Amino acid sequence: MYKTLASIAAALSFSWAALAAPTVEMQTSAGTIIIELDSAKAPKTVQNFVQYAKEGFYDGTVFHRVIPGFMIQGGGFTPAMEQKSASRTVENEAKNGLKNQRWTIAMARTGDPHSASAQFFINHQDNAALNYPGSDGWGYAVFGKVTQGTEVVDRIAKVPTGMRGRYENVPLEAVVIQSVKILPEKK
Repeated sequence: MYKTLASIAAALSFSWAALAAPTVEMQTSAGTIIIELDSAKAPKTVQNFVQYAKEGFYDGTVFHRVIPGFMIQGGGFTPAMEQKSASRTVENEAKNGLKNQRWTIAMARTGDPHSASAQFFINHQDNAALNYPGSDGWGYAVFGKVTQGTEVVDRIAKVPTGMRGRYENVPLEAVVIQSVKILPEKK
């Protein structure tokens, strides 16, 4: 007989976190962005993002690639444009039905569809070409949407950019992600 709800959850091999829709507060040097994550449609991606947030991985990183009318990308570089080493990757969940629409957040990756680790981007317009199946048969996994702070995303998208070493579209003045915190559930 099961004694607690936690033991039932463990026995059924699912996480209570997957039942909730976590909300994160992203404090940036340009303002605050509130993002509702979709753990029902992208459970592995949300779990990965939340774990990086809880570890403090994003604190002090920057939006290192900014293209107005396309997206703002962050979560992997320091203000000195040194790439942080991300310890794990996540399976591509782009088949989840969520679309790369304006204000959604998705995982950044290399040409390997399952290479997403910590870096993410916020779509600054509808980017249908990034949806599953995409040109490579996979697309980019959307896992949430901005619910507050769209004006902050717009502000970031408008910053002057240029080359920094071998990197293009880098803000000339760093837009720092000061913290990413999981907000308590609303009751």
